[in-house]
Amino acid sequence: MKRIKLSKYTLSSLLILSTMVSFAQVDKNAIIEKDILDSIYISEVEDVKGVDKVLHAEPLYIDLIRDLGARKGEREWNIGMGLTDMQTYSKYEALIEYEWAPVNRLGLEVELPFSFYYPIGGEHVDSIPQSQLNSLKLATQYTFFVSEKHSTSMAFGYLHEFKLPTFSQYNQSDYYQGNVYNPFFILAKRWGQNFHTLNYSGPQFLQKFTDNNIQVNWQINTSFHYMIEGTRNFIGVEFNKDIFENDFDMTIRPQMRIGLAENLIVGIVTGIPIYINNA
Repeated sequence: MKRIKLSKYTLSSLLILSTMVSFAQVDKNAIIEKDILDSIYISEVEDVKGVDKVLHAEPLYIDLIRDLGARKGEREWNIGMGLTDMQTYSKYEALIEYEWAPVNRLGLEVELPFSFYYPIGGEHVDSIPQSQLNSLKLATQYTFFVSEKHSTSMAFGYLHEFKLPTFSQYNQSDYYQGNVYNPFFILAKRWGQNFHTLNYSGPQFLQKFTDNNIQVNWQINTSFHYMIEGTRNFIGVEFNKDIFENDFDMTIRPQMRIGLAENLIVGIVTGIPIYINNA
């Protein structure tokens, strides 16, 4: 009988080759598993009898009134907190909002946004803005177009703000200081299973009772997100643009969303301001 002699180097090569094949098989299985999970997440949202709905990634800063294609009975509490460092003071922002869908495709929202200001260093308190409950916000949104075939949704809505005074002025002025009228339009599309785009745009009319003038500026908010394979987490960016007369302001907001539990999601957003004055 002829014997085949294998050297230790040959055995090492075989072991390395075997390990590489195993890793390749594991990676292939992991990709297949993530693809299956992505399909399951999409199916949980879309494959519900009777009511069409498309899974979209919702931007975190300019958030929607309710999911596009909302179904009756959906509801959600949101709590937000933010920090902005200025030269002479720090601005802390907080908001509490409740959103729900009383009927299919219709979303409603109530929001209370707060701003708190604290001086930096020896800056005098009187020289910085005053803390306040900024306004009472009421909003509605109706998704008039839903196409699961094209992974596209369109909606229009309206947001109204009742502007309020600072805390220190509660006994010195009227509690109702003005209005903000904000109709808007939304177009969202999912590309494949993981890539999402959304545009949220409309005019904003600001009315102050002190002079009763109405200031108009346009808001154009575009966002791009990638939903991480096999999860409901995403990374993305918003481009929040304001156009007023000859001024163009934009804030770039990189962001990420992490699901901590089935009913608890945490979003993280930062802002990079860009100012262009054409005057």
